[in-house]
Amino acid sequence: MRTVCLYFQVHQPFRFRTYRFFDIGNDHYYYDDYTNESIMRKVADKCYLPANQLILDLINKHKGKFKLAFSISGIAIEQFKLYAPEVLESFRKLADTGQVEFLAETYAHSLSSLKDHDEFVKQVMEHKALIKNTFGQDPTVFRNTELIYSDDIGSDVYRMGFKAMLTEGAKHVLGWKSPNYLYCNAREPKLKVLLKNFKLSDDVAFRYSNKGWSDYPLTAKKFAGWIKATPKEEEMVNLFMDYETFGEHQWAESGIFDFLGALPGAILDGTDFTFSTPSEVSESLQVVSAVHVPNPISWADEERDLSAWLGNEMQQEAFDKLYSLKDAVYQTGDDELIQDYKYLQVSDHFYYMSTKFFSDGDVHSYFNPYSTPYEAFMNYMNVLSDFKIRVDASVSEGMDSEISRLSKIIKEKDEKLTKYEIELKSLRKRKLRTASSDNVTTADKSGTKKAAVKKTAISKDTKKPTAGKGEKSAAKKGNSAKKGN
Repeated sequence: MRTVCLYFQVHQPFRFRTYRFFDIGNDHYYYDDYTNESIMRKVADKCYLPANQLILDLINKHKGKFKLAFSISGIAIEQFKLYAPEVLESFRKLADTGQVEFLAETYAHSLSSLKDHDEFVKQVMEHKALIKNTFGQDPTVFRNTELIYSDDIGSDVYRMGFKAMLTEGAKHVLGWKSPNYLYCNAREPKLKVLLKNFKLSDDVAFRYSNKGWSDYPLTAKKFAGWIKATPKEEEMVNLFMDYETFGEHQWAESGIFDFLGALPGAILDGTDFTFSTPSEVSESLQVVSAVHVPNPISWADEERDLSAWLGNEMQQEAFDKLYSLKDAVYQTGDDELIQDYKYLQVSDHFYYMSTKFFSDGDVHSYFNPYSTPYEAFMNYMNVLSDFKIRVDASVSEGMDSEISRLSKIIKEKDEKLTKYEIELKSLRKRKLRTASSDNVTTADKSGTKKAAVKKTAISKDTKKPTAGKGEKSAAKKGNSAKKGN
């Protein structure tokens, strides 16, 4: 079986308003609600709604033969609920077809996998639960933020219970190998790894409307021909891209929706390829070998590394300071602070600070709402400074509250000890009185007994002598004589 695995990423960050130095400590609201709503409504109308309707029509048209996958960040789902609930409903309709798989990722579209294992696991589990509650699916395939992957990260993902993971088919990792096979994690062979075919994916995502491109214009038939031309022994082609490619990055006027509408038919009718979801691929194909990735890779830029987010000192300083607050944030137990901490982790904030103006400068400029990366850095650090003040205040308040609570417990124990000491003294006094009373009683009894003995002795001494038998007879005779006289 030869198959195409089509996957789209859906994400929109909560963007910060212009937050000045003098706002620190005075204004604790960081978000540009107007911009967030405006962008969400624009992308919903240009991309999400028309693309979802087109895909629903294609699924119905091809009757079970057209399948694909999405990952939607928790931050994007929150914005759908706030600004475009009909978009969320349209994704639910796709889920109901049974032909669309929803993958797990980090809830906040964060870089936590690079910094804090516990935070990484927490966000993945939170996102997994969100997908289950929203779409009724329990994800078994994981897609990390920006396809970031390494042997260590893959091992962590396997231990969280996932059976497969998506990442970039980076040239410096694969070497002469092709991305068009199923691989596995080098440390946990049971974790399947699907590699993006970056050449074919980027032809659509980045080059489709480029009139200077040698293959412009790109048609569905031409693209299907390229897929068909892959060597017969290669089992799959993984096409991974941003969903905003359709209608936002590549405008409708470019013909991108016509291309998407014609693509399934061109592949199904003109090639020996089928369509499969990532979980179906991982279950049906055999692993050819392990892919060894000692250092993290991503799908960003020509380098396919982390430099778009952590490539300069500004990004690294902001990143380190953010995660240094984690323990204190959770110590507060404050839901609002924990939510803000989550939004501060969104990878886009670090992307805005990128100083890469070379191979992908136009891409970074397109996505960046700030005029310079230094402006992005200063705005973020101002927000982070105010956030730290709030966290410290909450921790201090919590400590004061804890000290007060402990002081109260100690006071109550002291009062109990004092009460018990008083009772103990009372018991001791009572015992002493009882003992004294017993001694007096014993003495009295002893005196009475001696007196009784003495009295008995006196009584014996003063009693008249008793007459003998002869004397009694003589007396009787005398008495008889007297009576006779």
